[in-house]
Amino acid sequence: MAYSRISDSNEITERYMDSILIKERLIDSVVADTSVELFGEKFASPVMMPAFSHLRQYEGRSLNGLEEYSAAAKNMNILNFVGMVENDMFKRIADTGARTVRIVKPYADNGKVKDQMKFAEDVGAFAIGMDIDHIFGAEGLDVVVGEKMDVQTSDMIRSYIESTKLPFVVKGVLSEEEAVKCADLGAKAIIVSHHHGRLPYAVPPMMILPSIKKALSGRGVKIFVDCGIASGADVYKCLALGADAAAVGRSMLPVLEAEGTPGVEKFVTKVNSELRFIMSCTGFKSVDQIDDACIVRT
Repeated sequence: MAYSRISDSNEITERYMDSILIKERLIDSVVADTSVELFGEKFASPVMMPAFSHLRQYEGRSLNGLEEYSAAAKNMNILNFVGMVENDMFKRIADTGARTVRIVKPYADNGKVKDQMKFAEDVGAFAIGMDIDHIFGAEGLDVVVGEKMDVQTSDMIRSYIESTKLPFVVKGVLSEEEAVKCADLGAKAIIVSHHHGRLPYAVPPMMILPSIKKALSGRGVKIFVDCGIASGADVYKCLALGADAAAVGRSMLPVLEAEGTPGVEKFVTKVNSELRFIMSCTGFKSVDQIDDACIVRT
């Protein structure tokens, strides 16, 4: 049988995730607590919402998908993210009451970057950040929904961080070197991600988490992760390998489209319940205790 090459980073990520197995430790264990503290505030779970952009209204409902999953985040007390939107839409998301991190694109219009970040802070964003893995495209610099992107230097990132009182999150980190650079610039969190496979043969986020965790030891930088997270087991593996929290993404889209806010709440509840079950079965009573003691890489 001929060898078949796989360049699809999403498939590579899924295969790696499924190669990680879990050992049990039941004696003396208790029902686990999934609550976490992020940037000084307590959340019910390390399961986070994704930084989606441009979701439409589904099934004739009055709110669009961004507002619907943001409302679910508020109701469930989990950290919310939103991606590329204009200021008026971000205001509507902020008005849901969800503690929301606004991820701004690396626009060529640097004034737009600064305006969107300041607007987010003014209307009550929980944190702000930048999606650095949309700088480049197949033809050079990327163009996203008609908007031109541009390179972002260390000095530019530092200027954004210093311009706000909010925690700053850099999304799209996939190397130890970049993680350390983000810490050096003053970022309070990174999202380890290949943005649903934009880079061919990208290293799975879970695979690189341990070395990023080690590189950031003692720096006080939160480590979030996304790409392919679809279950409580996936979230558990992320936490065991070094993440502080993990974002579900495309896995929740079917229920978001079909059922809106209630569907998202049911989906996240199921993910969190499985996470609690696995924590309990592996002897971890709280999220901050989780390490790789019960992880087996095959």
